[in-house]
Amino acid sequence: MTERTDQTIILLHDVNETEALGRLLGGVAEAGDVLCLDGDLGAGKTTLTQAIARGLEVPAACYVTSPSFAVFQEYPGRLPLYHMDFYRLRGEDDVLDLGLEEYLYGSGLTVIEWSQRAPGILPEERLTLQIDGCGEAERRVVVGGGGSFLARILPLLRGFKRTTP
Repeated sequence: MTERTDQTIILLHDVNETEALGRLLGGVAEAGDVLCLDGDLGAGKTTLTQAIARGLEVPAACYVTSPSFAVFQEYPGRLPLYHMDFYRLRGEDDVLDLGLEEYLYGSGLTVIEWSQRAPGILPEERLTLQIDGCGEAERRVVVGGGGSFLARILPLLRGFKRTTP
């Protein structure tokens, strides 16, 4: 499937809507899907990933944390969750040196925070979410990318308030 150029923008008004989006993403994820989460510090990338984990049926005993220092965490669930954080990496070479690119084509869902730090190694078929804070709990999320994950999720976003760029 070719990469889509259109984007959908949704508003999340509170943590409950962030939770709903995350559970939805985790619930429809399939093996080999890649989800890129970008946004400033505190935008809600890890909070969203925690909700994605619940949608993937990651056991509650496996607390999902930001892998900023570890760079990579793996959690068991309906599909494995490969959670990466490129914040402390300098670029694609660091990702390749750590062997993380192998997980981009693995048997689970790969969620990458700060993916813009290594754009050259990202698969064309990926779902991208740019998350921007608009207040204490409100978030503006630009949904884009290309591939089957995007095609599966777009029709399901009808329940979220849409906005214009």
